[in-house]
Amino acid sequence: MQTALRGLFLLLLIVSLQAPGVIAADEPGESGSPIDVMGKILDHDYIEIAGKKVYLPRIFYSAGQFYFYSNTASALDSGEFEMSEAGIVRSDGTPVAIDFSITSHLMYVWFGIIFTLLISWWAARRYRKGVGSETEPKGVWQNLFEVFFIFIRDDIAKEYIPGEKYKKYVTYLFSVFMAIAFMNLFGLFPWGVSPTADLTVTATLAAITFFITQFSGTKDHWEHVFLFPGVHPLVRIILTPVEIIGLFTKPFALAIRLFANMLSGKIMIVCILGLIFIFTDLFGTAFGVTSGVVWVALTALLYILKAFIALLQAYIFTLLSAVFIGMAAEEHHHEEHESSVATATDVNV
Repeated sequence: MQTALRGLFLLLLIVSLQAPGVIAADEPGESGSPIDVMGKILDHDYIEIAGKKVYLPRIFYSAGQFYFYSNTASALDSGEFEMSEAGIVRSDGTPVAIDFSITSHLMYVWFGIIFTLLISWWAARRYRKGVGSETEPKGVWQNLFEVFFIFIRDDIAKEYIPGEKYKKYVTYLFSVFMAIAFMNLFGLFPWGVSPTADLTVTATLAAITFFITQFSGTKDHWEHVFLFPGVHPLVRIILTPVEIIGLFTKPFALAIRLFANMLSGKIMIVCILGLIFIFTDLFGTAFGVTSGVVWVALTALLYILKAFIALLQAYIFTLLSAVFIGMAAEEHHHEEHESSVATATDVNV
């Protein structure tokens, strides 16, 4: 179980260094709507804790220099930056080259990774003491950890990655499954955020799978991408570009699938609960409160469904990652293929 810790550092390094997504308006104006749907799903420069906003540091890189501020207000009070329709910009008109600011989505990415690290570290300590390795696992949490770990190892990694190669990928697959599951489940809390509803987060996760897949590719894999053994050269003109495009469409599909499912679920819950305020605004308090019984009950059912989807999407991302890695790491047997083709030719003759 100790290997479950190592892959998390790669995940932490790459995801934590990503440029955060576009931050929502720091001081949203009055929209006239009884509920701000987009405000609940966009990235912010603060996180909510017990109903209170905790503003996060702003870090800008502009004109070859870094600027550090404790929050947005500090950046504006400094006089070096000002607010515009495009967000915060330099007061002298110099564009902000890169915005490294800490955002709510990035904070919840870190929370997901930290929780995964802590659980893996706790489980590794118990296994080193012999609990679960020399005896049966003890306690609900260790049993749950072992169920997930063995499932990822035996039913995903071992199933889709050939031979003994699967062993070196279990660490990554388990890490990414647990981290995504936590990030998805955070959105169930009223004050929480699902960072996987941000395309920059899912794209970063998909990029990690992409690079691992390409570096895992065997010589045989690359021959099938560029040369297509046994295929007529004229056909290669069509197949090679298709294969090259396919290398990028696979991680693209990973990113979009996770992003779209988590975003749509959050929007649906916010919109259904928002019907209480909308009906109250249109038809009065009595009608709004009465209809609220229906919307709250429906939201409760959606929460159960969303919890299931949170785990399902983590499973799908992990499964497809294993499939893509396994396809790249697989060795094709050309001799058997050529023998079968020759046999089929002889039979036809």
